[in-house]
Amino acid sequence: MLKKDVPSRWIYDYFSPFEVHKHAIKGTIYHGYSEIQEIVIAESHSFGRCLILDNEFQSFEVDEFVYHEALVQPALILHPEPTKIAIIGGGEGAALREVLRHKTVKKAVMVDIDDKVIECSRKYLPSFHNGSFSDERTKLVFKDGRKFIEETDETFDVIIIDITCPLEGGPSFKLFTQEFYEHVRQKLTAQGLFSIQASTTSPISLHTYTVVNRTLKEVFPGVFPYAAYVPSFAMYWGFCLATKGLDPNQITKEDIDKRISERIKGELRFYDGTTHQALFNLPKYVRKAIKEQKHINRDSEPLMEKYPGLVKKE
Repeated sequence: MLKKDVPSRWIYDYFSPFEVHKHAIKGTIYHGYSEIQEIVIAESHSFGRCLILDNEFQSFEVDEFVYHEALVQPALILHPEPTKIAIIGGGEGAALREVLRHKTVKKAVMVDIDDKVIECSRKYLPSFHNGSFSDERTKLVFKDGRKFIEETDETFDVIIIDITCPLEGGPSFKLFTQEFYEHVRQKLTAQGLFSIQASTTSPISLHTYTVVNRTLKEVFPGVFPYAAYVPSFAMYWGFCLATKGLDPNQITKEDIDKRISERIKGELRFYDGTTHQALFNLPKYVRKAIKEQKHINRDSEPLMEKYPGLVKKE
């Protein structure tokens, strides 16, 4: 590449104080602040439009389907007949889009603390939500996700948590504790499932993922960690599926493909029976770290990550 062709604008995605992934940016589409966080929507050269909250990349246009199908589809496909779903977070609308693909779904409640993120996503990220905010089955609630779960009288077949990682000073750390997970379990129906994004499975950053798994095991009889490689993140991203008894390892790939063909509107791009088997077969080092983790995350001392991109230079 000639020097004159090298992009002049880059956004840095810090993996640690000593490791960074750079994305070349064509331009900034939106930059502003809500009462909760900084919001940036930019156009990247490689992965299209992206949403950045408080300097953390959330998802990219080209490969967001990998993350969102991985987060949503295993839980909804495993459930015998999911009709009522709650999504906590998910401001881009992509998790909501995936939920509404299911013909059985009659109501999808999406709860986000920041209405500004949804306003920006409606306007600038149309391929992410694909009109899902306006679907007649959608109910938007602008409220703290934990308060919603604690206060609602409704129960749900599936609850999906699509929030930012538990960053120090961020809005999400209180949704990763044992006390919150106990409230979630109470708001699930008898065969209900709980799906959550749980940070990276990188060998140098496994603490959050293993603590989330260990904490869920204090609350749910079935906890099933899994991961998917997200190209724009340049790493495997971890998820957890927690159940009251259903086991994702007991469903065959043929049954998954059959349920997809019967239930799903349109065609999935990432998830099917074969992918399902790969998702739940984690590498040995991850399984070992999960087994060895003893810490339970509680309200009294919640897990909070420090964002390495904000580390002050000496």
